Amino acid sequence: MKIAVAMSGGIDSSMAAVLLLEAGHEIIGITAILSDGLVRRHYGQHAEPDHAGAARQIADRYSFPLHVLDLEDAFGSLVVAPFCSEYLKGRTPNPCIRCNPLIKFGRMLEYAQSLGCEKIATGHYSLIKTAETGRLYVARGAEIEKDQSYFLYMLSQESLAATLFPLGMYTKQQVRAMAENRGLAAANRPESQEICFIPDNRYPEFIEREAGAGACPGDIVDPDGAVIGRHRGIHRYTIGQRRGLGIAAPRPLYVLSIDAANNRIVAGFQEELETTALIAGDIHYMKETDLAGRGVLVKTRSTQSPVAARLSEQDEGLLVVFSEPQIGISPGQAAVFYNDSMEVLGGGTIEQAMRKRTPD
Repeated sequence: MKIAVAMSGGIDSSMAAVLLLEAGHEIIGITAILSDGLVRRHYGQHAEPDHAGAARQIADRYSFPLHVLDLEDAFGSLVVAPFCSEYLKGRTPNPCIRCNPLIKFGRMLEYAQSLGCEKIATGHYSLIKTAETGRLYVARGAEIEKDQSYFLYMLSQESLAATLFPLGMYTKQQVRAMAENRGLAAANRPESQEICFIPDNRYPEFIEREAGAGACPGDIVDPDGAVIGRHRGIHRYTIGQRRGLGIAAPRPLYVLSIDAANNRIVAGFQEELETTALIAGDIHYMKETDLAGRGVLVKTRSTQSPVAARLSEQDEGLLVVFSEPQIGISPGQAAVFYNDSMEVLGGGTIEQAMRKRTPD
């Protein structure tokens, strides 16, 4: 089979290519240029790792062609701009979730098919399975800690049909050992950033520079609306944040919610962060096409342990009622729904978090 491998030059994509080659497939490597110019503009000439150069080393060693695909304009408009816009609205977006269907399994897949490839493969730690109904879906693989199924819930049936995850049956430790046994330089490279275009993780400063946004200070209020402090711009705060509020109080204060319309931060005590339910919109179905009335497991962050919840339909989307109160639920994040086997049933974007004291 002729397969394109999305190659970053790191250990995971490198081993995905090598395993497919060793299985007898014809391989073409594709390295996408997504944010090199953006990172250089913000952080200097040497801030961005040479992904294409690292991928070229693997391609040359194993004698397969490598194509470099410039997707920087598409990445900027489809991923970076919405990321900045959402933060300026007081929400907490996940750019990787948008990048996967629009860029990696969108533009890159289209390019792979134009080269005559039947499939595109990546180094994701997840599995693709087929339900009894014939629907394709993503599930957690052998790797639990670095499971990436959370980031893939928006993939379409068409994309899944043309995708391979060669590392799904392996753990990260096993992949690293295989890379070391083959003498791959990628085995010792550091882990890649989750947010590839903000290498220093200073989101507020990046957003201000990229979006041309000013600090726009405003009030910090308690849950009753009384002013208790001042903030430095709502994009500098996230739900559950404790540090940086600058307010003297007998107990630590946390960001409870962000009122973008009035440019206000609502702060309170930790117990007031407890969320009993949320509303998820923009629902994407994967293994299932109807989740109303279902008991599921939910993850609202990629690193979170799944929690039990029950779903019901609402005009705004799905109401997700937790079996036990949760902390740190933020609009803009993804809520991804699993069954007990950690198979992705579907997911959506959190629009509203409902807390014990008062809804957002």
